[in-house]
Amino acid sequence: MFDGVQTDVINRILYGLPSTEFDALRPFLSPVQLDLHRSLYEPHRPIEHIYFPESGFASVVTSILGAQVETGMVGREGVVGVHAALGIGQTPLRCFVQNRGTGLRIAVRDAQRLVAELTHFRSHLVRYEHVLSIQASVAAFANARQTVPVRLARWVLMGLDRVDGQEVSITHEFLAMMLGVRRAGVTTTIHILEGQGLIQAKRKKITVLDRVALEAFAGKAYGLAEAEFERVFAMAT
Repeated sequence: MFDGVQTDVINRILYGLPSTEFDALRPFLSPVQLDLHRSLYEPHRPIEHIYFPESGFASVVTSILGAQVETGMVGREGVVGVHAALGIGQTPLRCFVQNRGTGLRIAVRDAQRLVAELTHFRSHLVRYEHVLSIQASVAAFANARQTVPVRLARWVLMGLDRVDGQEVSITHEFLAMMLGVRRAGVTTTIHILEGQGLIQAKRKKITVLDRVALEAFAGKAYGLAEAEFERVFAMAT
């Protein structure tokens, strides 16, 4: 488990920093509402802020020839725009809020300066960027080799990891975009998981009824990036 020392933050990257480094960061962090569908960065545009979600989560989306597919998800475990803090100021990807919440943000120029000064802060960001690369690799594997029901199970589990309780808010339209399928395919897939007693879907909400069984259903499509997060951050403590 990635243990931290900051009792007044939830975000795990900040939570795990030594007090001296967090105190150096604190004056540059400002609270922010992460409203549903809010854009956090756009393709090929300079990134102005990086975000440390405290609740809710954001989707990292790859868009090619008009088709959009989710390749990453960032919540209270991570950082939105980590690459900008490390010197890569723009990306061909898009990131927007998928599940509303709150967070802290810092201007990229300040983050880049502090990365150069604060050893643990830089280490945490580098480690998290690595975890995101694993998450994107698993997404590619799931999209190429797994069925839509398995991919939906993976997505629901990832969403559940980043919220409190057993419910994840999402519309069928956005699920279709995230999974790269038609809306009718999402409805059919939800019925499959409901029929096995794994979830219950109501308007704009999916409730997990049996997490253990849902993880078993997802199989190798879920868990690799999550385990890698715990491994690399255990090394940081």
